[in-house]
Parts: sequence; C-alpha cells; structure tokens
Amino acid sequence: KAPAAHPHYAEMVAAAVTSLKERGGSSRSAILKYILKNFNVGAEEKKINAHLKLALKAGVAKGILKQTKGTGASGSFKMGEVKAEKPKK
Repeated sequence: KAPAAHPHYAEMVAAAVTSLKERGGSSRSAILKYILKNFNVGAEEKKINAHLKLALKAGVAKGILKQTKGTGASGSFKMGEVKAEKPKK
C-alpha cells in the first residue's frame, strides 16, 4: 500500500486548531473545512469526517486537545496544555 499524501489526522487537526485561532475553540466543521482546503486528503468527505471524529476523540483522551463545548466529537476544541517535564537532579 502506498503511503498517504498527507500527514496523520492528529497533526492536521493540531495545525487547523492553531491556525484558526478561535477564542472559544474551533468547531469540527471548521476543522474539516481547513483540512479539505489545505491538505491533499481526497474528495470523500464522509470518509474524511469519520477519520476526523476518531482523531478528535483520541486527541481529547490523550490530552493533546481540550474540548471547550459539547461531548464526543461534537463541539469546540482547543489545543491542550503542554506539560513540561521537570529535569531530574
């Protein structure tokens, strides 16, 4: 199987949320529009939307994304808090 012509969905979501810079967080539909416009993911919007939902849920579970409104893959999303590791003595 040939490698994809786009980065992982988690990376695309992170790029979309950071570049949209919405105060209350970016909605799933806004993130989807950004990904369709800026990445070569194809034209099948249903398939892309399914992958996007999984990436959003996984991002919230890992702490990469923070959900400001809604539940599951609906609502608004911001970038999560980046935890700096403390250096060992």
